[in-house]
Amino acid sequence: GQAGATELLINPWARSSGWGGINTASVSGLEASFMNVAGLAQTVNTELLFSSTSWFSDININAFGFSRALDDDAVLGLSVMSMNFGDIEITTTEQPQGTGTTYSPSYMNIGLSYAKKFTDNISCGATVRMISESIPDLKASGVALDAGVQYVTGEKRNIKFGISLKNVGPKMQYSGDGNDITNTNSDGHGQDYPMSYDLRADAFELPSSLNIGGSYDFYYGEDHRVTLAGNFTSNSFSKDQMGVGAEYAYKSYFMLRGGYVYEDGITGEFSEGRTTAFTGLNYGVSFELPVNKSTNFGIDYSYRAANPLASPHSIGVRITL
Repeated sequence: GQAGATELLINPWARSSGWGGINTASVSGLEASFMNVAGLAQTVNTELLFSSTSWFSDININAFGFSRALDDDAVLGLSVMSMNFGDIEITTTEQPQGTGTTYSPSYMNIGLSYAKKFTDNISCGATVRMISESIPDLKASGVALDAGVQYVTGEKRNIKFGISLKNVGPKMQYSGDGNDITNTNSDGHGQDYPMSYDLRADAFELPSSLNIGGSYDFYYGEDHRVTLAGNFTSNSFSKDQMGVGAEYAYKSYFMLRGGYVYEDGITGEFSEGRTTAFTGLNYGVSFELPVNKSTNFGIDYSYRAANPLASPHSIGVRITL
């Protein structure tokens, strides 16, 4: 009745997480490989992106991506996300205080994305994502598929709609020596002998979700833009979410954004039915400066409010060529 591989629901990118990932309709560039891969088709030439997130309980998330525009309005992208849990002390029944040794879980997913503009108004895309979770004696791997569509209209191309389906794929299952236990058995003559048993772990579903969003751009002169956005997320194994937010941009040099993501019980306490550490508020800022005529360098930052756990911070660096 529950899903695993929930790291697939974590947005590792600093720009789109700055307003709660509600920009399904307007997301563009490499970050679209997480939100709505159809937005990857907005990549003009080449984009390099790196992001680091300080997650709960001293967990670090690093993400890297590369996208390249091809012929015929098509774009190919590659993204990698890795979680670092640090060193965890190994304990046993005989040594509950620790054996003096440690282990570190390895969580990683790698996505290969393809997006294309089919018309001046419609873009579509898909991502195949390989999933890996492991500790030294136990591992699980799987594959997931994302797909998305974006539609742009309006006199200034300022009205946008987007739909994305994420994390659709077969079940995953853990296997390895970590499932083994050794019991002491007795034969018919009363002699004890040890025997190892393989306890098979049940397979689990992926956390599929459906996102439907829209946005509208207001232009004030040639230098200022304000974008209002909204998004609805239907989660297969967790509560549905609704989000609204806004972004202000001065040309392409400075952007300030904020959003609020609501789900049932988010304003209450955990004893009242709240099931998330997040409290709904998200905000972020971006600076992007031209290095030369064909190269831009940008820095993104985002904050996601949480309680009682520490609020995650993300910082990213992007280079467009």
